[in-house]
Amino acid sequence: MYLEKIQTPNDIKHYTPHERKILAQEMRDAMLIRTSIHGGHLGPDFGIVEATIALHTVFDSPKDKIVFDISHQCYPHKMLTGRKDAFLYKEHYNDVSGYTNPDESEHDFFNVGHTSTSLSLASGLAKARDLKCDSENIIAVIGDGSMSGGEALEGLDTIGELGTNLIIIFNDNNQSIAELHGGMYRSFSELRKTNGKSPNNLFKAMGLDYRFVADGNNTEKLIQIFQEVKNIDHPIVIHICTQKGKGYKLAEENKEAWHYRDAFDIETGELKEQFLNPYAELTATYLLDRMKTDKKLVAIAAATPSALGFNKERREQAGAQYIDVGIAEEQAVAMASGCSKNGVHPVFATAATFWQRTYDQISQDVCINNNPVTFLVCWAGFYGMNDVTHLGIFDIPMLSSIPNLVYIAPTSLKEYKAVLDWSINQKNHPVAIRVPLPQFTDSNSPIRHSYDDINSYEVTQSGNAVAILGVGNMYHIAVKVASLLKKENIQATLINPLFISSIDKELLTQLQTNHHLVCTIEDGILAGGFGEKIAGFYAPTTMRVLNFGLEKNFYDRYDYEELAKTNHLTPQQIAQDTLQLLHTLQNKNS
Repeated sequence: MYLEKIQTPNDIKHYTPHERKILAQEMRDAMLIRTSIHGGHLGPDFGIVEATIALHTVFDSPKDKIVFDISHQCYPHKMLTGRKDAFLYKEHYNDVSGYTNPDESEHDFFNVGHTSTSLSLASGLAKARDLKCDSENIIAVIGDGSMSGGEALEGLDTIGELGTNLIIIFNDNNQSIAELHGGMYRSFSELRKTNGKSPNNLFKAMGLDYRFVADGNNTEKLIQIFQEVKNIDHPIVIHICTQKGKGYKLAEENKEAWHYRDAFDIETGELKEQFLNPYAELTATYLLDRMKTDKKLVAIAAATPSALGFNKERREQAGAQYIDVGIAEEQAVAMASGCSKNGVHPVFATAATFWQRTYDQISQDVCINNNPVTFLVCWAGFYGMNDVTHLGIFDIPMLSSIPNLVYIAPTSLKEYKAVLDWSINQKNHPVAIRVPLPQFTDSNSPIRHSYDDINSYEVTQSGNAVAILGVGNMYHIAVKVASLLKKENIQATLINPLFISSIDKELLTQLQTNHHLVCTIEDGILAGGFGEKIAGFYAPTTMRVLNFGLEKNFYDRYDYEELAKTNHLTPQQIAQDTLQLLHTLQNKNS
Protein backbone atom coordinates (compact mmCIF):
# COMPACT_ATOMS: atom_id res chain seq x y z
CA MET A 1 0.00 0.00 0.00
CA TYR A 2 1.03 3.61 -0.60
CA LEU A 3 -1.54 5.34 1.60
CA GLU A 4 -0.43 3.74 4.86
CA LYS A 5 3.10 5.12 4.39
CA ILE A 6 2.11 8.75 3.86
CA GLN A 7 2.97 11.08 6.73
CA THR A 8 3.08 14.45 4.95
CA PRO A 9 2.24 15.75 1.47
CA ASN A 10 5.96 15.68 0.66
CA ASP A 11 5.73 11.89 0.55
CA ILE A 12 3.70 11.96 -2.69
CA LYS A 13 5.55 14.69 -4.60
CA HIS A 14 7.76 12.26 -6.49
CA TYR A 15 5.13 9.63 -7.23
CA THR A 16 4.81 8.42 -10.81
CA PRO A 17 1.49 8.63 -12.65
CA HIS A 18 1.04 4.90 -12.03
CA GLU A 19 1.66 5.32 -8.30
CA ARG A 20 -0.76 8.24 -8.12
CA LYS A 21 -3.43 6.12 -9.77
CA ILE A 22 -2.98 3.35 -7.21
CA LEU A 23 -3.00 5.92 -4.40
CA ALA A 24 -6.31 7.34 -5.61
CA GLN A 25 -7.88 3.90 -5.53
CA GLU A 26 -6.51 3.17 -2.07
CA MET A 27 -7.94 6.46 -0.82
CA ARG A 28 -11.39 5.63 -2.23
CA ASP A 29 -11.24 2.13 -0.77
CA ALA A 30 -10.37 3.52 2.67
CA MET A 31 -13.14 6.14 2.54
CA LEU A 32 -15.69 3.58 1.37
CA ILE A 33 -14.93 1.15 4.20
CA ARG A 34 -14.78 3.89 6.83
CA THR A 35 -18.01 5.54 5.71
CA SER A 36 -19.80 2.19 5.55
CA ILE A 37 -19.00 1.74 9.25
CA HIS A 38 -18.82 5.29 10.57
CA GLY A 39 -20.97 7.31 8.19
CA GLY A 40 -19.85 10.51 6.50
CA HIS A 41 -19.78 12.69 3.39
CA LEU A 42 -19.08 10.13 0.72
CA GLY A 43 -20.13 11.75 -2.58
CA PRO A 44 -18.17 15.03 -2.35
CA ASP A 45 -15.00 13.33 -1.14
CA PHE A 46 -15.03 10.60 -3.77
CA GLY A 47 -15.28 13.23 -6.49
CA ILE A 48 -12.26 15.29 -5.47
CA VAL A 49 -9.63 12.60 -4.84
CA GLU A 50 -7.59 13.30 -7.98
CA ALA A 51 -7.74 17.06 -7.52
CA THR A 52 -6.50 16.70 -3.94
CA ILE A 53 -3.58 14.51 -4.98
CA ALA A 54 -2.70 17.06 -7.66
CA LEU A 55 -2.94 19.98 -5.23
CA HIS A 56 -0.58 18.37 -2.75
CA THR A 57 1.78 17.25 -5.51
CA VAL A 58 2.21 20.78 -6.85
CA PHE A 59 1.70 23.11 -3.90
CA ASP A 60 3.65 23.18 -0.66
CA SER A 61 1.16 22.92 2.17
CA PRO A 62 1.07 24.34 4.80
CA LYS A 63 3.21 27.21 3.45
CA ASP A 64 0.82 27.37 0.51
CA LYS A 65 -2.58 27.67 2.13
CA ILE A 66 -5.53 25.56 0.92
CA VAL A 67 -8.98 26.62 2.14
CA PHE A 68 -11.93 24.25 1.65
CA ASP A 69 -15.49 25.50 1.34
CA ILE A 70 -17.87 23.75 3.79
CA SER A 71 -15.08 21.13 3.87
CA HIS A 72 -17.47 18.34 2.89
CA GLN A 73 -14.65 17.38 0.51
CA CYS A 74 -11.70 17.41 2.91
CA TYR A 75 -11.31 13.68 3.63
CA PRO A 76 -8.69 13.10 0.88
CA HIS A 77 -6.84 16.21 2.10
CA LYS A 78 -6.78 14.80 5.63
CA MET A 79 -5.39 11.48 4.37
CA LEU A 80 -2.44 13.23 2.74
CA THR A 81 -1.68 15.51 5.68
CA GLY A 82 -0.83 13.03 8.42
CA ARG A 83 -4.29 11.74 9.31
CA LYS A 84 -4.60 8.63 7.16
CA ASP A 85 -4.92 6.39 10.26
CA ALA A 86 -8.37 7.90 10.88
CA PHE A 87 -9.45 6.41 7.54
CA LEU A 88 -7.52 3.15 7.62
CA TYR A 89 -8.08 1.81 11.12
CA LYS A 90 -11.42 1.47 12.86
CA GLU A 91 -10.01 2.32 16.29
CA HIS A 92 -8.98 5.73 14.93
CA TYR A 93 -12.16 6.61 13.03
CA ASN A 94 -13.18 9.16 15.66
CA ASP A 95 -9.78 10.84 15.79
CA VAL A 96 -10.79 13.45 13.22
CA SER A 97 -13.87 15.53 12.57
CA GLY A 98 -15.78 15.57 9.31
CA TYR A 99 -14.52 19.06 8.51
CA THR A 100 -11.22 20.92 8.35
CA ASN A 101 -9.95 21.60 11.85
CA PRO A 102 -6.82 23.59 12.80
CA ASP A 103 -6.62 21.67 16.08
CA GLU A 104 -5.92 18.51 14.07
CA SER A 105 -3.30 19.75 11.66
CA GLU A 106 -1.23 22.73 10.55
CA HIS A 107 -2.55 22.02 7.06
CA ASP A 108 -6.06 23.13 8.11
CA PHE A 109 -6.63 26.84 8.54
CA PHE A 110 -10.27 27.11 9.59
CA ASN A 111 -13.02 25.17 11.29
CA VAL A 112 -15.50 25.31 8.41
CA GLY A 113 -18.90 23.65 8.17
CA HIS A 114 -21.14 26.33 6.66
CA THR A 115 -21.14 27.02 2.97
CA SER A 116 -19.84 29.72 0.61
CA THR A 117 -17.06 30.89 2.95
CA SER A 118 -13.81 29.74 1.33
CA LEU A 119 -13.47 32.65 -1.08
CA SER A 120 -13.96 35.25 1.64
CA LEU A 121 -11.59 33.46 4.00
CA ALA A 122 -8.99 33.06 1.28
CA SER A 123 -9.26 36.73 0.30
CA GLY A 124 -8.35 37.62 3.89
CA LEU A 125 -5.36 35.28 3.84
CA ALA A 126 -4.21 36.82 0.55
CA LYS A 127 -4.57 40.40 1.78
CA ALA A 128 -2.62 39.59 4.96
CA ARG A 129 0.11 37.88 2.91
CA ASP A 130 0.50 40.93 0.69
CA LEU A 131 0.63 43.32 3.63
CA LYS A 132 3.41 41.22 5.16
CA CYS A 133 5.25 41.02 1.80
CA ASP A 134 5.11 37.21 1.88
CA SER A 135 4.88 35.06 -1.23
CA GLU A 136 2.88 31.88 -0.58
CA ASN A 137 0.08 30.68 -2.84
CA ILE A 138 -3.47 30.99 -1.54
CA ILE A 139 -5.84 28.33 -2.89
CA ALA A 140 -9.60 28.30 -2.33
CA VAL A 141 -11.60 25.16 -3.15
CA ILE A 142 -15.32 25.69 -3.75
CA GLY A 143 -18.05 23.51 -5.25
CA ASP A 144 -20.70 24.61 -7.71
CA GLY A 145 -23.44 24.16 -5.11
CA SER A 146 -21.65 26.51 -2.73
CA MET A 147 -21.52 29.19 -5.39
CA SER A 148 -25.26 29.79 -4.86
CA GLY A 149 -24.56 31.39 -1.48
CA GLY A 150 -24.34 35.17 -1.48
CA GLU A 151 -21.05 35.23 0.41
CA ALA A 152 -19.37 33.34 -2.44
CA LEU A 153 -20.37 36.05 -4.89
CA GLU A 154 -19.22 38.75 -2.48
CA GLY A 155 -15.90 36.93 -2.17
CA LEU A 156 -15.52 36.68 -5.95
CA ASP A 157 -16.21 40.37 -6.30
CA THR A 158 -13.54 41.30 -3.74
CA ILE A 159 -10.98 38.89 -5.18
CA GLY A 160 -11.53 40.35 -8.64
CA GLU A 161 -10.39 43.72 -7.33
CA LEU A 162 -7.47 42.45 -5.21
CA GLY A 163 -5.48 41.63 -8.33
CA THR A 164 -3.06 39.35 -6.52
CA ASN A 165 -2.21 35.64 -6.29
CA LEU A 166 -5.35 33.71 -5.37
CA ILE A 167 -6.12 30.42 -7.09
CA ILE A 168 -9.74 29.31 -7.02
CA ILE A 169 -10.46 25.64 -7.69
CA PHE A 170 -14.07 25.61 -8.85
CA ASN A 171 -15.16 21.99 -8.37
CA ASP A 172 -18.12 21.58 -10.71
CA ASN A 173 -19.92 18.25 -10.38
CA ASN A 174 -23.29 19.62 -11.52
CA GLN A 175 -24.82 18.83 -8.16
CA SER A 176 -25.47 20.46 -4.80
CA ILE A 177 -26.78 18.37 -1.91
CA ALA A 178 -29.86 17.82 -4.06
CA GLU A 179 -30.20 19.24 -7.56
CA LEU A 180 -28.83 22.69 -8.38
CA HIS A 181 -31.07 25.75 -8.36
CA GLY A 182 -30.37 29.24 -9.66
CA GLY A 183 -29.92 31.15 -12.87
CA MET A 184 -26.10 31.03 -12.73
CA TYR A 185 -26.14 27.29 -13.36
CA ARG A 186 -27.30 27.84 -16.92
CA SER A 187 -24.04 29.70 -17.55
CA PHE A 188 -22.03 26.96 -15.84
CA SER A 189 -23.76 24.45 -18.09
CA GLU A 190 -22.80 26.53 -21.13
CA LEU A 191 -19.18 26.55 -19.96
CA ARG A 192 -19.18 22.77 -19.69
CA LYS A 193 -20.77 22.36 -23.13
CA THR A 194 -18.36 24.82 -24.82
CA ASN A 195 -15.20 23.58 -23.08
CA GLY A 196 -15.02 26.83 -21.16
CA LYS A 197 -15.33 29.07 -24.22
CA SER A 198 -18.85 30.46 -23.67
CA PRO A 199 -18.83 34.26 -23.42
CA ASN A 200 -21.39 33.90 -20.62
CA ASN A 201 -18.74 33.58 -17.92
CA LEU A 202 -19.48 34.73 -14.36
CA PHE A 203 -15.85 34.57 -13.30
CA LYS A 204 -14.55 36.76 -16.08
CA ALA A 205 -17.38 39.20 -15.39
CA MET A 206 -16.03 39.48 -11.85
CA GLY A 207 -12.57 40.39 -13.16
CA LEU A 208 -10.93 36.98 -12.78
CA ASP A 209 -8.67 35.01 -15.09
CA TYR A 210 -10.12 31.63 -16.07
CA ARG A 211 -8.99 28.13 -17.11
CA PHE A 212 -11.25 25.17 -17.89
CA VAL A 213 -10.47 21.49 -17.27
CA ALA A 214 -13.04 19.14 -18.79
CA ASP A 215 -11.84 16.08 -16.87
CA GLY A 216 -11.31 17.15 -13.29
CA ASN A 217 -10.67 13.54 -12.32
CA ASN A 218 -7.55 13.38 -14.49
CA THR A 219 -4.70 13.74 -12.00
CA GLU A 220 -1.96 14.30 -14.59
CA LYS A 221 -3.86 17.03 -16.43
CA LEU A 222 -4.59 18.78 -13.12
CA ILE A 223 -0.92 18.61 -12.09
CA GLN A 224 0.05 20.24 -15.37
CA ILE A 225 -2.49 23.08 -14.93
CA PHE A 226 -1.60 23.63 -11.27
CA GLN A 227 2.10 23.84 -12.13
CA GLU A 228 1.32 26.47 -14.75
CA VAL A 229 -0.60 28.68 -12.32
CA LYS A 230 1.57 28.19 -9.25
CA ASN A 231 2.95 31.54 -8.06
CA ILE A 232 0.67 33.41 -10.48
CA ASP A 233 0.54 37.17 -9.87
CA HIS A 234 -3.21 37.63 -10.24
CA PRO A 235 -6.43 35.79 -9.26
CA ILE A 236 -7.54 32.91 -11.44
CA VAL A 237 -10.35 30.35 -11.48
CA ILE A 238 -9.51 26.77 -12.44
CA HIS A 239 -12.88 25.31 -13.42
CA ILE A 240 -12.67 21.52 -13.05
CA CYS A 241 -15.54 19.19 -13.96
CA THR A 242 -15.63 16.20 -11.62
CA GLN A 243 -17.96 13.29 -10.93
CA LYS A 244 -19.61 13.28 -7.54
CA GLY A 245 -19.35 9.84 -5.95
CA LYS A 246 -16.77 8.73 -8.52
CA GLY A 247 -15.62 5.14 -8.11
CA TYR A 248 -18.69 3.82 -6.27
CA LYS A 249 -21.50 2.99 -8.66
CA LEU A 250 -24.34 3.56 -6.22
CA ALA A 251 -23.05 7.02 -5.33
CA GLU A 252 -22.54 7.92 -8.97
CA GLU A 253 -26.11 6.96 -9.83
CA ASN A 254 -27.89 8.58 -6.86
CA LYS A 255 -25.91 11.65 -5.93
CA GLU A 256 -28.48 13.13 -3.55
CA ALA A 257 -28.82 10.04 -1.36
CA TRP A 258 -25.05 9.57 -1.25
CA HIS A 259 -24.00 13.13 -0.50
CA TYR A 260 -23.91 12.03 3.13
CA ARG A 261 -24.52 8.45 4.19
CA ASP A 262 -24.98 6.79 7.55
CA ALA A 263 -23.44 3.33 8.03
CA PHE A 264 -24.36 1.05 5.13
CA ASP A 265 -23.73 -2.29 3.46
CA ILE A 266 -21.10 -1.81 0.74
CA GLU A 267 -22.54 -4.46 -1.57
CA THR A 268 -26.16 -3.33 -1.50
CA GLY A 269 -25.91 0.24 -0.26
CA GLU A 270 -28.65 -0.46 2.27
CA LEU A 271 -28.46 1.46 5.52
CA LYS A 272 -27.55 -0.67 8.52
CA GLU A 273 -30.11 1.22 10.59
CA GLN A 274 -33.14 2.71 8.89
CA PHE A 275 -34.01 6.19 10.12
CA LEU A 276 -37.19 8.08 9.41
CA ASN A 277 -37.66 11.48 10.98
CA PRO A 278 -41.33 11.57 12.06
CA TYR A 279 -41.39 15.38 12.11
CA ALA A 280 -40.03 15.73 8.56
CA GLU A 281 -42.54 13.11 7.40
CA LEU A 282 -45.40 14.92 9.10
CA THR A 283 -44.30 18.26 7.63
CA ALA A 284 -44.16 16.84 4.12
CA THR A 285 -47.48 15.01 4.23
CA TYR A 286 -49.26 17.96 5.86
CA LEU A 287 -47.95 20.52 3.38
CA LEU A 288 -48.54 18.39 0.30
CA ASP A 289 -52.08 17.55 1.38
CA ARG A 290 -52.85 21.19 2.07
CA MET A 291 -51.32 22.32 -1.23
CA LYS A 292 -53.99 20.35 -3.09
CA THR A 293 -56.58 22.95 -2.13
CA ASP A 294 -54.48 25.88 -0.93
CA LYS A 295 -52.61 27.46 -3.84
CA LYS A 296 -51.46 30.32 -1.63
CA LEU A 297 -48.99 28.12 0.22
CA VAL A 298 -45.34 27.73 -0.75
CA ALA A 299 -42.58 25.57 0.75
CA ILE A 300 -39.05 26.98 0.63
CA ALA A 301 -35.75 25.13 1.03
CA ALA A 302 -32.15 26.34 1.00
CA ALA A 303 -30.54 23.27 -0.61
CA THR A 304 -31.69 21.02 2.26
CA PRO A 305 -35.15 19.78 1.21
CA SER A 306 -34.88 16.97 3.76
CA ALA A 307 -35.74 19.55 6.44
CA LEU A 308 -39.20 19.68 4.86
CA GLY A 309 -39.26 15.91 4.30
CA PHE A 310 -39.34 16.65 0.56
CA ASN A 311 -37.60 13.90 -1.39
CA LYS A 312 -37.44 14.20 -5.18
CA GLU A 313 -40.90 12.69 -5.68
CA ARG A 314 -42.45 15.10 -3.19
CA ARG A 315 -40.67 18.07 -4.73
CA GLU A 316 -42.14 17.15 -8.08
CA GLN A 317 -45.56 16.69 -6.50
CA ALA A 318 -45.41 20.19 -4.99
CA GLY A 319 -44.46 21.65 -8.36
CA ALA A 320 -44.50 25.45 -8.45
CA GLN A 321 -45.42 25.55 -4.75
CA TYR A 322 -41.91 24.40 -3.88
CA ILE A 323 -38.79 26.47 -4.38
CA ASP A 324 -35.16 25.76 -3.57
CA VAL A 325 -33.08 28.95 -3.46
CA GLY A 326 -29.76 27.12 -3.27
CA ILE A 327 -27.49 27.41 -0.27
CA ALA A 328 -28.75 30.92 0.43
CA GLU A 329 -30.68 31.07 3.68
CA GLU A 330 -30.73 34.89 3.70
CA GLN A 331 -32.47 34.87 0.32
CA ALA A 332 -34.96 32.29 1.58
CA VAL A 333 -35.98 34.45 4.55
CA ALA A 334 -36.29 37.70 2.59
CA MET A 335 -38.14 35.93 -0.21
CA ALA A 336 -40.52 34.48 2.36
CA SER A 337 -41.30 38.00 3.55
CA GLY A 338 -42.03 39.04 -0.02
CA CYS A 339 -44.33 36.07 -0.55
CA SER A 340 -46.19 36.92 2.64
CA LYS A 341 -46.57 40.57 1.71
CA ASN A 342 -48.19 39.58 -1.57
CA GLY A 343 -50.71 37.18 -0.07
CA VAL A 344 -48.94 33.79 -0.15
CA HIS A 345 -47.95 32.01 3.07
CA PRO A 346 -44.37 30.68 3.00
CA VAL A 347 -42.97 27.81 5.06
CA PHE A 348 -39.17 27.81 5.18
CA ALA A 349 -37.33 25.00 6.97
CA THR A 350 -33.67 24.45 7.72
CA ALA A 351 -31.44 23.26 10.55
CA ALA A 352 -30.99 25.45 13.61
CA THR A 353 -27.30 25.91 12.86
CA PHE A 354 -28.10 27.60 9.54
CA TRP A 355 -30.63 30.03 11.00
CA GLN A 356 -27.63 31.84 12.46
CA ARG A 357 -26.94 33.16 8.96
CA THR A 358 -30.33 34.87 8.71
CA TYR A 359 -30.58 37.12 11.76
CA ASP A 360 -30.63 40.40 9.85
CA GLN A 361 -33.20 39.23 7.31
CA ILE A 362 -35.51 37.90 10.04
CA SER A 363 -35.21 41.14 11.97
CA GLN A 364 -35.26 43.66 9.11
CA ASP A 365 -37.13 42.03 6.24
CA VAL A 366 -39.66 39.98 8.19
CA CYS A 367 -40.25 41.22 11.71
CA ILE A 368 -40.08 44.99 11.32
CA ASN A 369 -42.70 44.50 8.62
CA ASN A 370 -44.56 41.98 10.81
CA ASN A 371 -45.24 39.74 7.83
CA PRO A 372 -46.84 36.39 8.74
CA VAL A 373 -44.47 33.60 7.76
CA THR A 374 -43.72 30.14 9.14
CA PHE A 375 -40.13 29.22 9.88
CA LEU A 376 -39.28 25.66 10.92
CA VAL A 377 -36.16 25.47 13.09
CA CYS A 378 -35.00 21.85 12.78
CA TRP A 379 -32.42 19.92 14.80
CA ALA A 380 -32.43 22.47 17.62
CA GLY A 381 -31.08 21.32 20.98
CA PHE A 382 -27.98 19.54 22.19
CA TYR A 383 -29.39 16.10 21.40
CA GLY A 384 -29.25 17.04 17.70
CA MET A 385 -26.12 17.56 15.61
CA ASN A 386 -22.96 17.72 17.72
CA ASP A 387 -20.16 18.91 15.45
CA VAL A 388 -18.77 22.29 16.49
CA THR A 389 -19.78 23.82 13.14
CA HIS A 390 -23.34 22.48 13.27
CA LEU A 391 -24.49 23.12 16.83
CA GLY A 392 -28.20 23.69 17.44
CA ILE A 393 -27.90 25.33 20.85
CA PHE A 394 -27.84 29.05 20.05
CA ASP A 395 -31.31 29.48 18.53
CA ILE A 396 -33.25 30.46 21.66
CA PRO A 397 -31.19 33.56 22.58
CA MET A 398 -30.95 34.57 18.93
CA LEU A 399 -34.56 34.23 17.81
CA SER A 400 -36.28 35.19 21.05
CA SER A 401 -34.44 38.52 21.00
CA ILE A 402 -36.27 39.72 17.85
CA PRO A 403 -39.44 41.80 18.39
CA ASN A 404 -42.68 40.60 16.75
CA LEU A 405 -41.33 37.07 16.18
CA VAL A 406 -43.34 34.38 17.95
CA TYR A 407 -40.99 31.53 18.80
CA ILE A 408 -42.90 28.46 19.89
CA ALA A 409 -41.67 25.05 21.06
CA PRO A 410 -44.16 22.19 20.81
CA THR A 411 -43.46 18.98 22.70
CA SER A 412 -44.99 16.23 20.55
CA LEU A 413 -46.04 15.27 17.03
CA LYS A 414 -49.66 16.15 17.70
CA GLU A 415 -48.78 19.48 19.25
CA TYR A 416 -46.37 20.25 16.41
CA LYS A 417 -49.05 19.58 13.80
CA ALA A 418 -51.53 21.80 15.65
CA VAL A 419 -48.98 24.61 15.93
CA LEU A 420 -48.01 24.28 12.26
CA ASP A 421 -51.65 24.43 11.21
CA TRP A 422 -52.28 27.48 13.41
CA SER A 423 -49.20 29.27 12.14
CA ILE A 424 -50.18 28.90 8.50
CA ASN A 425 -53.77 29.96 9.18
CA GLN A 426 -53.04 33.04 11.31
CA LYS A 427 -52.21 36.41 9.77
CA ASN A 428 -50.94 38.40 12.76
CA HIS A 429 -47.39 37.24 13.44
CA PRO A 430 -44.20 35.93 11.93
CA VAL A 431 -43.81 32.53 13.61
CA ALA A 432 -40.80 30.30 14.15
CA ILE A 433 -41.48 26.74 15.31
CA ARG A 434 -38.77 24.87 17.18
CA VAL A 435 -39.40 21.44 15.67
CA PRO A 436 -38.92 18.74 18.35
CA LEU A 437 -36.13 16.24 17.90
CA PRO A 438 -37.17 12.85 16.48
CA GLN A 439 -36.82 11.00 19.79
CA PHE A 440 -39.47 13.21 21.42
CA THR A 441 -42.81 12.33 19.85
CA ASP A 442 -45.41 12.03 22.64
CA SER A 443 -46.28 14.17 25.63
CA ASN A 444 -49.18 14.74 28.01
CA SER A 445 -49.50 18.40 27.04
CA PRO A 446 -53.03 19.06 25.74
CA ILE A 447 -53.60 20.24 22.17
CA ARG A 448 -55.13 23.67 21.92
CA HIS A 449 -57.75 24.76 19.41
CA SER A 450 -55.86 28.02 18.95
CA TYR A 451 -52.46 29.42 19.86
CA ASP A 452 -53.52 33.05 19.43
CA ASP A 453 -52.78 33.80 23.08
CA ILE A 454 -49.03 33.99 22.59
CA ASN A 455 -48.34 34.74 26.26
CA SER A 456 -50.15 31.74 27.71
CA TYR A 457 -48.18 28.79 29.11
CA GLU A 458 -49.74 25.35 29.62
CA VAL A 459 -49.95 23.94 33.16
CA THR A 460 -50.02 20.16 32.77
CA GLN A 461 -49.76 19.27 36.46
CA SER A 462 -50.67 21.42 39.46
CA GLY A 463 -48.67 21.36 42.64
CA ASN A 464 -46.93 23.59 45.12
CA ALA A 465 -43.52 24.53 46.49
CA VAL A 466 -41.73 24.11 43.14
CA ALA A 467 -42.75 24.75 39.52
CA ILE A 468 -40.82 23.21 36.61
CA LEU A 469 -40.87 24.77 33.15
CA GLY A 470 -39.49 22.47 30.45
CA VAL A 471 -38.96 24.05 27.03
CA GLY A 472 -39.81 21.92 23.99
CA ASN A 473 -37.61 18.83 23.98
CA MET A 474 -36.79 19.39 27.64
CA TYR A 475 -40.41 19.20 28.70
CA HIS A 476 -39.86 15.44 28.58
CA ILE A 477 -36.98 15.83 31.03
CA ALA A 478 -39.19 18.02 33.22
CA VAL A 479 -41.79 15.23 33.39
CA LYS A 480 -39.11 12.84 34.67
CA VAL A 481 -37.92 15.38 37.22
CA ALA A 482 -41.48 15.82 38.52
CA SER A 483 -41.78 12.05 38.84
CA LEU A 484 -38.55 11.87 40.89
CA LEU A 485 -39.72 14.69 43.14
CA LYS A 486 -43.02 12.91 43.72
CA LYS A 487 -41.07 10.03 45.23
CA GLU A 488 -39.80 12.55 47.76
CA ASN A 489 -43.40 13.60 48.53
CA ILE A 490 -43.16 16.80 46.51
CA GLN A 491 -45.96 17.47 44.05
CA ALA A 492 -44.37 19.85 41.56
CA THR A 493 -46.27 22.11 39.21
CA LEU A 494 -45.34 21.08 35.68
CA ILE A 495 -45.50 23.64 32.90
CA ASN A 496 -45.10 23.45 29.13
CA PRO A 497 -44.22 27.08 28.28
CA LEU A 498 -44.76 26.65 24.54
CA PHE A 499 -43.84 30.28 23.83
CA ILE A 500 -40.10 30.84 24.16
CA SER A 501 -40.20 34.47 23.11
CA SER A 502 -42.78 35.74 25.61
CA ILE A 503 -43.62 35.58 29.31
CA ASP A 504 -46.89 34.49 30.89
CA LYS A 505 -46.85 37.21 33.55
CA GLU A 506 -50.23 36.21 34.95
CA LEU A 507 -49.22 32.60 35.57
CA LEU A 508 -45.78 33.51 36.91
CA THR A 509 -47.39 35.95 39.32
CA GLN A 510 -49.88 33.31 40.49
CA LEU A 511 -47.05 30.89 41.25
CA GLN A 512 -45.78 33.24 43.94
CA THR A 513 -48.78 32.45 46.16
CA ASN A 514 -47.76 28.87 46.98
CA HIS A 515 -44.35 28.24 45.37
CA HIS A 516 -40.87 28.99 46.70
CA LEU A 517 -38.87 27.84 43.69
CA VAL A 518 -39.16 27.89 39.89
CA CYS A 519 -36.92 25.67 37.73
CA THR A 520 -36.43 26.20 34.01
CA ILE A 521 -34.97 23.53 31.74
CA GLU A 522 -33.80 24.24 28.18
CA ASP A 523 -31.50 22.44 25.74
CA GLY A 524 -29.63 25.52 24.61
CA ILE A 525 -27.15 27.94 26.12
CA LEU A 526 -28.34 29.70 29.25
CA ALA A 527 -26.86 33.11 28.38
CA GLY A 528 -29.72 35.11 26.90
CA GLY A 529 -31.97 32.05 26.93
CA PHE A 530 -35.49 31.31 28.16
CA GLY A 531 -34.52 30.74 31.78
CA GLU A 532 -32.91 34.14 32.09
CA LYS A 533 -36.19 35.76 31.05
CA ILE A 534 -37.96 33.97 33.88
CA ALA A 535 -35.20 34.84 36.34
CA GLY A 536 -35.41 38.47 35.25
CA PHE A 537 -39.16 38.53 35.85
CA TYR A 538 -38.75 37.25 39.39
CA ALA A 539 -35.70 39.39 40.21
CA PRO A 540 -37.68 41.99 42.26
CA THR A 541 -39.49 39.23 44.20
CA THR A 542 -38.55 36.64 46.80
CA MET A 543 -39.05 33.75 44.35
CA ARG A 544 -35.93 31.65 43.85
CA VAL A 545 -35.11 30.48 40.33
CA LEU A 546 -32.91 27.64 39.11
CA ASN A 547 -31.95 27.72 35.42
CA PHE A 548 -30.81 24.48 33.82
CA GLY A 549 -29.17 24.59 30.42
CA LEU A 550 -25.77 24.74 28.78
CA GLU A 551 -22.84 26.96 29.58
CA LYS A 552 -22.08 29.26 26.65
CA ASN A 553 -19.39 27.43 24.75
CA PHE A 554 -18.48 25.81 21.43
CA TYR A 555 -18.79 22.05 21.93
CA ASP A 556 -17.26 19.62 19.45
CA ARG A 557 -18.33 16.01 18.82
CA TYR A 558 -19.47 15.68 22.38
CA ASP A 559 -21.00 12.67 24.05
CA TYR A 560 -24.63 13.60 24.71
CA GLU A 561 -24.92 12.06 28.13
CA GLU A 562 -21.56 13.36 29.29
CA LEU A 563 -22.47 16.89 28.25
CA ALA A 564 -25.80 16.56 30.06
CA LYS A 565 -24.03 15.42 33.24
CA THR A 566 -21.44 18.20 33.03
CA ASN A 567 -24.20 20.79 32.83
CA HIS A 568 -26.48 19.12 35.41
CA LEU A 569 -29.15 18.37 32.81
CA THR A 570 -30.02 14.78 33.72
CA PRO A 571 -33.36 14.27 35.50
CA GLN A 572 -31.56 12.92 38.56
CA GLN A 573 -29.24 15.91 38.84
CA ILE A 574 -32.03 18.43 38.31
CA ALA A 575 -34.17 16.71 40.94
CA GLN A 576 -31.24 16.57 43.38
CA ASP A 577 -30.37 20.26 42.89
CA THR A 578 -34.03 21.18 43.29
CA LEU A 579 -34.41 19.18 46.49
CA GLN A 580 -31.25 20.64 47.93
CA LEU A 581 -32.39 24.22 47.37
CA LEU A 582 -35.91 23.45 48.62
CA HIS A 583 -34.50 22.04 51.85
CA THR A 584 -32.31 25.12 52.24
CA LEU A 585 -35.30 27.39 51.77
CA GLN A 586 -37.44 25.38 54.19
CA ASN A 587 -34.73 25.45 56.87
CA LYS A 588 -34.30 29.18 56.37
CA ASN A 589 -38.03 29.82 56.74
CA SER A 590 -38.33 27.57 59.82
